[in-house]
Parts: sequence; structure tokens; C-alpha cells
Amino acid sequence: MKWVTLISFIFLLSSARSWNLQRVARDTEHKSEIAHLNVHTMITFAQYLQRCSYDGLSKLVKDVVDLAQKCVANEDAPECAKPLPSIFLDEICQVEKLRDSYGAMADCCSKTDPERNECFLSFKIPQPDFVQPYQRPASDVICKEYQDNRVSLLGHFIYSLGRRNPFLYAPTILSLAADYEHALQTCCKESDVGACLDEKALPIKERAKKLSMRQHYTCGILKKFGERTFQAEKLARLSQKYPKAPFTEIIKIIHDTKEVYKECCEGDMIECMDDMAEIMTYMCSKQEVFSSKIKHCCEKPVVERSQCVIEADFDDKPEDLPSLVEKYIQDKEVCKRFEAGHDEFLSKFVYEYSRRHPEFSTQLILRITKGYETLLEKCCKTDNPAECYGNAQEELNKHIKETQDLVKTNCELLTTHGEQDFLKSLLTRYTKKMPQVPTDVLLEIGKKMTDVGKKCCQLPEDRRLPCSEGYLSIVIQDMCRRQETAPINDNVSHCCSDSYAYRRPCFTAMEVDTKYVPPAFDPDMFSFDEKLCTASPAERDLGHMKLLVNLIKRKPQMTEEQIKTIADGFTAMVDKCCKQSDIETCFGEEGANLIVQSRATLGIGA
Repeated sequence: MKWVTLISFIFLLSSARSWNLQRVARDTEHKSEIAHLNVHTMITFAQYLQRCSYDGLSKLVKDVVDLAQKCVANEDAPECAKPLPSIFLDEICQVEKLRDSYGAMADCCSKTDPERNECFLSFKIPQPDFVQPYQRPASDVICKEYQDNRVSLLGHFIYSLGRRNPFLYAPTILSLAADYEHALQTCCKESDVGACLDEKALPIKERAKKLSMRQHYTCGILKKFGERTFQAEKLARLSQKYPKAPFTEIIKIIHDTKEVYKECCEGDMIECMDDMAEIMTYMCSKQEVFSSKIKHCCEKPVVERSQCVIEADFDDKPEDLPSLVEKYIQDKEVCKRFEAGHDEFLSKFVYEYSRRHPEFSTQLILRITKGYETLLEKCCKTDNPAECYGNAQEELNKHIKETQDLVKTNCELLTTHGEQDFLKSLLTRYTKKMPQVPTDVLLEIGKKMTDVGKKCCQLPEDRRLPCSEGYLSIVIQDMCRRQETAPINDNVSHCCSDSYAYRRPCFTAMEVDTKYVPPAFDPDMFSFDEKLCTASPAERDLGHMKLLVNLIKRKPQMTEEQIKTIADGFTAMVDKCCKQSDIETCFGEEGANLIVQSRATLGIGA
């Protein structure tokens, strides 16, 4: 199957709400429509059938394209009226030996849409072990292959990107493919093609990983908390980013964006691409209304425009914005306006507050809004509402102080004591909160949180808070996703489900799980042998961390003093035994003593 073009053909299509093959047939430029169909069909199949080869998927793509060609000749054929997502799933369900390769996923075929699609979505695996990262052709042949077989080369890149990142939206995949092509065009002019591509490929790879993580997170929040929460978060974000744009314009973009994200999250990549392009075309037609920071994005081809606009810097805040105190605290008519139009009143509060505070996270802004709403609901029932909500500023500042203090404390701990002590602190806290979680998973979570600290604490003061809470929210979402399939404990369940805006503070405030029943003290968790002496510093640190987690699992109430006593004993034993001629005998004797001392320290009987 030859693809007509891969990157340059993508263009803005009509705004019809539903794609089917009759629409392809009716379009006078149906050859371009079918080229458009080619790429999005490959992305869709690669993301659903992650184990399938490029050639295997190409056959499925050809089936869809052949059907499209048939509809060009006879658009009244019955199958031409079917929505394209249904046609894609029909093709998947006709794959030979689907159950052999995908197991229970084959049961999805017995369902009807939209349940069938929801079922298939649940089997997508981000960054699966069975899919190798993209392997580009050797440096000595890649430029000739690009020149002679551009479509095939870029097609394999898109295929690989889609199957490794099944929640990455089509506009993003095509934007990353355009970045890759630009890298090829630049590097093929250099003397050392390989070194040039290595340098340019790394940021593309990192962007793909970051964007995939964010988009998977966004879909999870939309699914878990619904459109209202999704729109509130987007309202805060867009108001921060476009502080000069009128409220009505921000609301229009949010409404349109909600529909696009639903399409992207449901795997409808053609609608996702087209409708996203339509929003960007609208915004670019009103650059002076939205932002001075998107001009360079609007000059790019459509395939690169969407991601550029999404990643553009925040516009400068207007200098003449008045204080909100008079309008939302001192005004005697606040309750009248609040009760007359509850949702619009709070939406305008989010808009006004966000455009004044780009240094806050969207989650913090939503907590402030919820705090303000709760205060008004209470005060507007009193005899003197104005007096009651007169201290609103102090109440709202409590939310701000809690978040600012947390960021400051953690950044100081990381900066002063270093990465390892920071990780130990996190592992201690979170093992006590959820000791049921496997040790390796706790280590993974701790390392992710440490990476957040390393990334965000080096930023300027006004970017630390949104960076920290933004990335922590993604780590927490990952924990909550695990909780759904492998319940951890009641505290975690409550924090994951109760409120999107309060998720992070809920986890921060979570106490030791009092219902947890520790396993019996197991001496085998102390693994003492000569490998401790030959291990690299990283391996030795990992051993320390695993020991720490396993000890806390045996007694979550253990104190910092008890942890230090056992850790110091372990370090002293390793230092002593690694200097002996008979290392194994030393570890046998000293290890037994450490186990006895650890039992005594923790108050655990033999």
C-alpha cells in the first residue's frame, strides 16, 4: 500500500460533526481526504493493536481505504453510512486469531458501541515492554532512505510512536513526526549525520514521553471527574495563559476544547485532528484577542500549529487589572449575584482570579474557588452576609499558604540534604500512608516524586508551585489508576475519588493506615552477602531504600529515631564486613546480630 503523503497533506477539513465514508466520497478533493484517512487509520490501529507489525496494520489500513474508494464510486452502499470509528473496530474484530495475541480483549467484539470502544480503550498499555523504542535506520543509509522512501520512513516513525504511546493524540503524533522530518532535513546536510540526529532525537523522545503522560492524565481526569471539573480546570489554565482575552472568548474555546478532548480520549483520531485544527485556525484568526505569544505558531503548517499553540508561553499579564477585593468581598451585592447565577458567577471568579495569578497551580485556584463558594453558601444564609464574608481574604490565604509552605519545605529539603535523603523522606512518609503497596511500586512512586522536585525546585520562584503541583497531580493520578484495579486502602480510595482539586492536599495530610495488619517479621528481607561490598553506589542505595520500605511495612508507626538506629547499624555492618578477609562469615554473624537488634528496636518479638 502506498501512502499518498504523510505530513504535508494534513489540512483543515469541514466542521461536520461525524466522519463516515459518505463524507469522504462527497468531498471534491476526495484523494486528499483518503490520504488524510490513511495516516489516521494507521495511528488508530497502531494504538489499539499494539502487538501488530507495520505490515500487518498496513493490510488493515488498505481494507479501510479500499472501502473508502468503493464509497467514492457508490456512496449509497450501506457500509458507507457507518461512523469511521465503528468501521475501525469492525476491522479489528475481523483480525484472525485476535484472541491468541490479545486474550480477553477479543471479548470486546461481543459488545455494541460505544461500550465496545470503551472496552478496547481499557486494554491500551502505555509504554509497553513488548514494544521496542523506535529504531531509526543506520546513519549511513538514513538520508538516502529519506530521499527515496520518505513516506515509508515517516510511516514507520508514526507507527512506532502510536503503538508505544496509545493515549497520544493524533495532532501531537503528527507534530512530533514533523519535528523528526525537520531533524532529518537539517542533519542530512551535516558531515556527522548520526551525532546530529542523536542530539535532535533526544528532545523529540522526551517531548513524546511528557506529552503522552499529560494527555493520558487529562483523559483520566475527564473520565473520573466529568466535564464540569475538566472545564473548570481548563478555565483556570486558559485564563492564566491568555489574561488579555475576554471571558466570552475563553468560554468559547473551553466549550470547543471539551468536545475535542472527548474525541481524542475516545480514540476518534480523525475528529480529534480536524476539530483541534479548527480551534487553532479560529484562535490564529484572532491573535490580537488571545495572545501575542502565538504569532510564530500561526505561521506554521497546520500539522505543527496545534502543539505549538498549546505549548506557547503565557501572555503578559495586563498591568491595569484592578483588585478583586472590591468586587468579590467588599461589594454588598455579592450574595445577590451569587444566587442569581451560581455557575456563571463562580466561572467569572475563576477567570478573574486566574488571569491575575499565573504563579499558582490550577488545582490551587480551584481550591480557592471552592473555599470561596463554601464561604458564600454559609454567609448568604446569615442576617449580615457582608460581615460574614468580610474575612474571605484570610480564609482563602490558608489554601495558598498550605501549598506554598509545602513547596518551600520540600525544595529546601532537596537542596540542603540532597536527592537520596529527599527520596528516603518520601518513602518513609508514603510507606506509612499505604504500606499495602508493593516495595518496587513505592520505590517507583518515590523516584517519580523526587524527579518532580529536581525539575521544579530549580525553577524561578513564580514557576515552582504550578510545576510541582502539576506534576505531582500526574503521579497521584497514576497511583489512583492502580487503586482502581488493585485497591490499596480506604484512605487512598477516599483521596482518589473525593475531589480533583483537593487530591494532593488529601494525600499530603493522609495519616498512617491504622487498619493495616503488618506481615510477620521475616529475616529473609535482610539480604547480607558479599554483593553489598561490590555493588555500585546506586545499587547500594537501592538496597538501603528497599530495606527501609520493608522495615516500615513491618511497623508503620516506627519513629525517625528507630529508622536511623537500624539504618546506622546496617551501614556499620557493611563497612566492617567489607574490610574482612572472610566476608561471608562476618555477614553471617553481624547480620544475625542486626536482626536481633532490629527486632528489639521495633519491639517485635521472636
